[in-house]
Amino acid sequence: MTTVFDRPHALKDVQLHYCPGCTHGIIHRLVAECIDELGIEGRTIGIASVGCSVLTYNYFNVDMIQAAHGRAPAVATGAKRADPNNIVFTYQGDGDLAAIGTAETVHSAARGENITVIFVNNAIYGMTGGQMAPTSLPGQVTQTSPYGRDTKTVGYPVKVCELLSNVDGATYLERVAVNDVKNVNNAKRAIKKAFQYQMEGKGFSLVEVLSTCPTNWGLTPEKAIKWLEDNMIPYYPLGVYKDKYAEKEGK
Repeated sequence: MTTVFDRPHALKDVQLHYCPGCTHGIIHRLVAECIDELGIEGRTIGIASVGCSVLTYNYFNVDMIQAAHGRAPAVATGAKRADPNNIVFTYQGDGDLAAIGTAETVHSAARGENITVIFVNNAIYGMTGGQMAPTSLPGQVTQTSPYGRDTKTVGYPVKVCELLSNVDGATYLERVAVNDVKNVNNAKRAIKKAFQYQMEGKGFSLVEVLSTCPTNWGLTPEKAIKWLEDNMIPYYPLGVYKDKYAEKEGK
């Protein structure tokens, strides 16, 4: 019998800890598939963040380093500079990357560090119980904004791709989602491209993936997908926000 679908070798055969309906598992698989297809498992180093993805080091068949909260890009910088032959990626949520880790993210991009950042945006603090995150939408109800996010008092969400698109050192920025088959396939293409750019020494890449959090949104997995489509995608439009090399080639 011919096997047509199997677990990527770069993804360990263990049970994930994520809540039912959470799309972290899909994103993990896409990252692992790209590592397999590019043949880079033996020289890849992943940097685990703090948040729902804190146990990432249990799931990938590559060397992993646990970073302090928000510091993953700084740790990735060290791992890459110590041996430029390493393929280094961070896997971070919005609370990690866009809150306590804002400086590390911006300055890694400004320096043009040759690393790949996988940024999972579910618009809420997941691991700690559903507090308002830097990416929570205007009016979004969370544990710390029970009447909805009030932009007059707490400001507006941080749009990471739009922010970094103005940073000269950033090479490739794209926002994707994993809510349906078409978008899952597009997300894989973007992640693979980010790894390929690193392999070619082209600099800093970040792929933002819009994700669901059914538990803290208080929705079923099915309704969470619909909420993402109706609310997150309109506020965080999908697409390429910067691609220096495509621009040079006139694409």
